[in-house]
Amino acid sequence: MIIEVFAKRLCGFLFLFILATNAASVALGNEIGEDDSVAKLRMINDDPNKFQISIVLALISHVSIVALAVMLYIVFSPYNKSLAFVGTIFRLGESLILIYNEINFLGLLNMAKEYAVAGDAEKIALSVSGRIILQTKNSGFTLAMSLLSIYALAYCILFLSSGAIPMMIGWLGLAASVLSVVGSGIKLVEPGFEILFTIGFLLMMLFEITFGGWLLFYPHKIP
Repeated sequence: MIIEVFAKRLCGFLFLFILATNAASVALGNEIGEDDSVAKLRMINDDPNKFQISIVLALISHVSIVALAVMLYIVFSPYNKSLAFVGTIFRLGESLILIYNEINFLGLLNMAKEYAVAGDAEKIALSVSGRIILQTKNSGFTLAMSLLSIYALAYCILFLSSGAIPMMIGWLGLAASVLSVVGSGIKLVEPGFEILFTIGFLLMMLFEITFGGWLLFYPHKIP
């Protein structure tokens, strides 16, 4: 019982830690949805240390997802190994995509240095290369959110069928995951249509905060 409570608390901590480090990274300028490569290169060159810190924080957040995926499987697989396995695989896939995104995004650092001293023709070429990196990050994020949604869907079906967590949290996660799956799928095909994706993403964040808080502060309570 003590080990189970500790494992749940660790899951809860990781949920909140991942969200906090990612939010800190975004606050430092590591944002999604940017497409102005010239402005981004100039911003990075103005404060390269800030850019590097934002990448490090994002990588810490994304690597922590691996630990969370493993811990969630350990805690909840006894209820349904198949659903827990599916959820774990998709959460690990999300993490790998996000890690690749940040490593690729780091390439803008050297590009920004070159842009600062480049001639007009070279600046055009660098801006095009920078835009490709930004577009790759944006599409990679949408794909990662698709995998996150499928992970949440698998686990929420597990939660609702087993009663492993409070039903209200389970239903919130199910609604968030369904909207996110549909929204991210549409956004991958039609990037301009973002309303469902945005709503699903916000609900997913609310689910993770609520679920993480319950695991961290009330792991001993049986729903």
